[in-house]
Amino acid sequence: MITARQLQKEFKTPVVREGRFSGLRTLFSREYVSKEAVRDISFDIPQGEFVGYIGPNGAGKSTTIKMLTGILHPTSGEVLLAGMNPHQERLQTVRRLGVVFGQRSQLWWDLPVKDSYDILAEMYGVPAELKRKRLAQFAELLDLESFWSTPVRKLSLGQRMRADLAASMLHDPELLFLDEPTIGLDVNAKRNIRQFLRTINEEFGKTILLTTHDMDDIEQLCSRVMVINHGRLTYDGTISSLRDTIGLPTIIRVTYRGEFHIPDAIPPAIQITGVDGLVVTVQVNRKEWSTMNILKLLEQWGEIIDVEMQEPDFEDIIHQVY
Repeated sequence: MITARQLQKEFKTPVVREGRFSGLRTLFSREYVSKEAVRDISFDIPQGEFVGYIGPNGAGKSTTIKMLTGILHPTSGEVLLAGMNPHQERLQTVRRLGVVFGQRSQLWWDLPVKDSYDILAEMYGVPAELKRKRLAQFAELLDLESFWSTPVRKLSLGQRMRADLAASMLHDPELLFLDEPTIGLDVNAKRNIRQFLRTINEEFGKTILLTTHDMDDIEQLCSRVMVINHGRLTYDGTISSLRDTIGLPTIIRVTYRGEFHIPDAIPPAIQITGVDGLVVTVQVNRKEWSTMNILKLLEQWGEIIDVEMQEPDFEDIIHQVY
């Protein structure tokens, strides 16, 4: 559904001269400084996949999204959306994709929300009956009716994001690009938006590419994660594989029934981090030790009645990648 081949984007910034007559000299002889925002990025996203695209500020996430949607032209490389080039076949591709930028709205600022939907439906040629049917679905999933007649400028951030999501789906696109859709939202607003995105992906088969700094979005929604840093794609795979690649330790807490004995010689892959009564906490590198082998070793210390395992926090994993 989405194909990117050796994408590269370079921005040129004019050099500001100093001294007398600097403006005049710049007019006749201008120099530029080049900066690569995206370098040689290639990937394929099949239909129906939910992919997280993450990286630090300035890594190239938004630039990539803008090239994929046709807003920016790549310096070199190729983009195909459902087999079409969004830069050369603009009208055909724009009907097949929806875009939400968390800090910008596609709704009309002074108009009620419902009037913005009427305008968008006319722009995309959505029949009136089909528009009513889709808006009824979105109203139920996103609770739109509570602010249906409210001007967009008076909406809270969470309400505006829900309205923007519905607007992006009004023409029933196959692809949805989301750039920071939960930025600045409270817990309840994030929960509503995540549930909506999960529904349109799982039940309606929409292909979604999500950029976000909220690691909960990635863990709860995405089947695959791509990491970009300094303009380059540094990881592309599942979250579980990313955990294994980084190799952060798993925390295991075991509770013994009674007396237990910790031997003097412990494998270097296992580190005891705490002993509290009958509870022993260890950190284990599971790239070197399987779960069954760890538990067999801990059983040799005494009779175990309870085991609790805690995987590395996903944010810690991402910091290691960056």
